[in-house]
Amino acid sequence: MTTASLHITLITETFPPEINGVANTLGRLCEGLRARGHQVELVRPRQGVDQSRPSDDELLLCRGWPLPGYPGLQWGQSSMHKLLRRWTRQRPDVLYIATEGPLGLSALRAARRLGISVVSGFHTNFQQYSNQYGLSLLSRMVTHYLRWFHNRSTLTLVPSASQRLELERRHFERLGMLARGVDSQLFQPAKRDNALRESWGLENEDIAVLHVGRLAQEKNLQLLKRCFDALQDAYPRRRMKLVIVGDGPQRALLERDLPEAVFCGTQRGEELARHYACGDLFLFPSLTETFGNVVLEAMASGLGVVAYDQAAATQHIRHGYSGVLAMPGDEEAFCDAAIWMLEERENLRRARLNARQHASRQGWPAIIEQFERQLRSACDERFTLSSQPYVR
Repeated sequence: MTTASLHITLITETFPPEINGVANTLGRLCEGLRARGHQVELVRPRQGVDQSRPSDDELLLCRGWPLPGYPGLQWGQSSMHKLLRRWTRQRPDVLYIATEGPLGLSALRAARRLGISVVSGFHTNFQQYSNQYGLSLLSRMVTHYLRWFHNRSTLTLVPSASQRLELERRHFERLGMLARGVDSQLFQPAKRDNALRESWGLENEDIAVLHVGRLAQEKNLQLLKRCFDALQDAYPRRRMKLVIVGDGPQRALLERDLPEAVFCGTQRGEELARHYACGDLFLFPSLTETFGNVVLEAMASGLGVVAYDQAAATQHIRHGYSGVLAMPGDEEAFCDAAIWMLEERENLRRARLNARQHASRQGWPAIIEQFERQLRSACDERFTLSSQPYVR
């Protein structure tokens, strides 16, 4: 017996070709659901490539406002009346709301009015970002809003067990797990390119210490300098180079503090895979990730990963076997972990091999199948609308 296809509407304020972990994940989920025969409608702000593109049955575009400090990213404008008209004519079976901004809020309100099931995704630790910028009062307000928002969903999906425990502690309800995958055919050690390494000033036995990600304050990037300095002090006779892939508001500051580092800017697709494969040791000092897709990408590329023991690293790295972990916030332990990785050649060689073997088993198909089951379950257990007032 065949299973009926679903009409799924995905609401998000970021989507490919924008470069960030949320956009990458949503692109994979959308593509995978369509490949499984589902009708997927996408609601998002206009991007630069959309100026003359009309909305259609699979795409509803809305206006967006630039997000301060994040060029190329937007808040979607509230579009409740537009969504009510569209969904009254063409009713989805279930919504997946991936972002909690004005567009996501208007979708939640419209769905509750029409009695449409809502699954939401907790993709970004906005409350922790507020703390990073010294706004603890704002952090409490953001946490209150996020809890209010997600507790009005049938189900809220989180990417890691540690994130689930953190949200349960903050009284978020009806939480489910949806992990992330990696394209191990795109990200693989075979993409290593000696010509690129030579352009970084490295030869075969030299060590490329790599970081990939958005260059922003909440990513704890000052630890890159401290850790790389510690590596150079520990191994003064080994040639190594710090290579940073990505862009963001802190790039100029990092270039000033790390004049010897190589800054490669934003890379995509095959070029990104080539840059990963040319690395040896991967430093990931962030403390604000809900997951951290770059950890799996680095592992699939055969790098030795140094990270804090949380999110994707907790889920996928076995300490001392497929990478090394430090207790969150312990910068000395983070540096010591990186130093241990280079202490003996076998440490790094074994970690790189085991990381690749593990990541190659973390494909997207099983995750998309699980996501489909969660959406179906939300349709079967239709959320009873509460009498609590809307936020206006």
